[in-house]
This record gives sequence, C-alpha cells and structure tokens, in this order.
Amino acid sequence: MPIPMHRTQPNRRTAFALAAALLIPSAWAQNASPVAPARVTVDAQPLEKVWLLPQREAPADVVARNESKLSAEVSGSVLRWNADVGDSVKKGELLVQIDPRDYELAVQRARASLEAARSRLQLAQAQLQRSRELVAQGFFSQEALAQRETDVTLVQSDVTSAGAELATAQRQLAKTRLVAPFSGSVRARMAQTGEAVSPGTVLYELVEDGHNEVSATLIPADVAGLRSATAPQLHTREGQYPVRLLRVANTVTAPARTQAARLAFTDPANTPASGVSGTLRWQERQPHLPPQLMVRRNGSLGVFVVQGDGAQASAQFVTLTGAQESRATPVPQSLPGTIRVVVRGQEALQDGQAIEVRTTTP
Repeated sequence: MPIPMHRTQPNRRTAFALAAALLIPSAWAQNASPVAPARVTVDAQPLEKVWLLPQREAPADVVARNESKLSAEVSGSVLRWNADVGDSVKKGELLVQIDPRDYELAVQRARASLEAARSRLQLAQAQLQRSRELVAQGFFSQEALAQRETDVTLVQSDVTSAGAELATAQRQLAKTRLVAPFSGSVRARMAQTGEAVSPGTVLYELVEDGHNEVSATLIPADVAGLRSATAPQLHTREGQYPVRLLRVANTVTAPARTQAARLAFTDPANTPASGVSGTLRWQERQPHLPPQLMVRRNGSLGVFVVQGDGAQASAQFVTLTGAQESRATPVPQSLPGTIRVVVRGQEALQDGQAIEVRTTTP
C-alpha cells in the first residue's frame, strides 16, 4: 500500500524555524567584541626594595704556581741523588748527579782544539805582519800579501768554531747536575743510583713552595660577577682565606660548559697547602631580581611592572635577557630603581592587563 506523503515530508515551516534558530547565535558570535580581561588586584613594591645582591660559589682547589717534572738532559748513569720524597729543597740545590766523566773528556778535547786554533792564529798574524813589512821594502808581492790576509781570516774562523765547541761541551757537562729550578718540596723521586738515563727521563717531581694559587671552575654566567666582586674568599676545612682574581680563561670547556679562573691569596704568609679543596664564595655587586618574581610569557622569562596610576594602572611584561629558572637575574639598566614591580599575583597576569595595585611593605 502507498505511504501517505504527509508522513514522510518534513514540515517546511518547522525547518525554516530551526535554521533561523541556528544561524542567529552564529551571526551574533561573529559580530560580538572580545571580552577584555578583568581588572585584577596585585601587590607591588619599588624595584630598589626588592632587588638583592646574591651570594655565589664555585668549587676550587689550591694549586702550586709551578709543579714541574724534572728530566735528564744528557745520557749517563746516576751517580747519586740528594733529595727524597717530602724533602724541601732550595733553588739551585743539587738533586741528581749523572756520571760526568765522558763530558769532562769532551771539554778537554774542545779546549785543546781551541788552544791549537789560537796558536795557528798567532802564527798567521805574525806572518801577515812580516809580509806587510816586506811589501813596503819591495821584496813581497801584493798577491802574496792577500794570501796571508786570507789565511788569518780562515784561522780566525777556526778559533771561533773551536770556542763554540768548547762552550757546547761545557754546557753538556753542566747538564750532568740536575738542580732545583725553584724552592719547593719533592713530590716524587724516580732517580735510582746506578740507573742509566737518557734525555727526557723524568727523575723528580717538584712542587713550588710559597706561591700557591686558587683554581676555580665557573659557569659562564658567574664570570662577570666574580670580576666585579670586592672580597672573594676561599672556604676550606682549615679556615677562610681572602683572595683576589688574577685571570679567567676566555675559552669554555666542553661538555661541562665551564671556565677556569685563577686567584691569588691576598696574604701570601697565610695560605693552605697545595692540594687542599674548598669553595670559592663571593657577593655580586650588581643588583639582581629574585627568581620568585619571574614568570614565563611567550617562551621568555621576565617580570611585570606597573604602568600608570589609579584606574589607568596596567601590567607591562619586561623580558629579562639571559634569565634562568630559579636563578637571580641582573636588573636591566632600562629599569629604574623607583619603578614598581609586581611581587604577588603575577602568575595569572597578561601583558597590558588592567590592575589594581596595592603597595606592600618589603
């Protein structure tokens, strides 16, 4: 049986009404203005009341200015050694004596060669003088005189060469005595009596006394603060020692991303022993913003400051270049000390949002 048409066709009036009902809210939403963020109440303080001068620290060790490995410079057998581990030695003190006999013989040969060259020079000079007299009398030719002069020049060169050979032999002989290049303490002794050594064989390790320094490891962000610090100190188990900055390495080590610094003790008479470990501490002189005031907006860390007064007050977000989470950040020079910084309620703020300011006491 055919189905009646009035049961399958929708009512046209009902359809038009439903369409109108759906379109009206959509059109209203397109023409409506966005809702401005509501005015919020925040606490603010002058920047000069909230900034701080943070304390910094870095691991540090006491090191000697010179820690040298003293090696043999000539070949030979060790006749004797004069200092053992832990001994204190003075600059120029004999540490090791290498058998010098072969080098003494070389000095004798070089000295004999020099004496022979000097004798030949004296003879050549006497012959040249006699030849000049004969030329003046007409009994000697100019060509023969020139030959005499050449002989004197050649023999003079032999004398110079022999003198250099003697100086070289004497220098080699002196190297059979290994002496302390500075006053210090013996850390290690490798020299053994009767042992044959060659150039480059390490015989002693010597640590200089009285000129200890501090070696510290810094993160790059702390370098500027340490440069401007007035009273850095090394803290050890033995006590606290005032120090002063000598230099900071320009290179950053990888992968630790640190820079090495060297500091000197301000009182050289009161320094810990080499090898002591401790902590280098100093106070920044540049004002810093506390980390709890900073928030992140659009991927950058910064603080909110107050712009305007009364009903016209609004929050302005100031980006802090180089800021790090949970770390105090230097105050930008563009922010005067009198500007008000939001210290409470900044977590929900947006840049340009209207605010009601309550000035709190620090």
